[in-house]
Amino acid sequence: MRGTLDRIRHTVGFEVFGLAIFAPLGSWVFGYELHQMGIIGAVASLIAAIWNYIYNLMFDRAMVRFTGQVRKSPRIRVLHALLFELGLLIVFLPSVAWYLKISLLDALIMDLAVAAFYVVYAFVYNWLYDIVFPIPEREAVECPQSSAQSS
Repeated sequence: MRGTLDRIRHTVGFEVFGLAIFAPLGSWVFGYELHQMGIIGAVASLIAAIWNYIYNLMFDRAMVRFTGQVRKSPRIRVLHALLFELGLLIVFLPSVAWYLKISLLDALIMDLAVAAFYVVYAFVYNWLYDIVFPIPEREAVECPQSSAQSS
């Protein structure tokens, strides 16, 4: 399982790269000013960073409990990303509607588009992160030699 410093590196990297992609892309796609998308992205990033740490810790613990390991198949990675985004969607919907002064329906459409982006982004980021920073293998423990050796 990953240690605390590794989880912090993972979370910070995820949020920094995500924000660098989201703000200009969101501004272009949705037609809002870059600073508006930047503020939404920064606040969302702060909340998402905290959720990311907690969620990944809980998810890894659940994987260890149910499967005995933390390696994720592509199918588990999809589930991991979808559940993560669902949690964020519940929090962000009212705040985006309020900040942009749009209806909940418009905010839902925007949030679904952003969530779709982040599902793909989370899948790719986490996969690449695991390649660049692989989970350390447990060192094999050698069994002590039997003291009854024949001479």
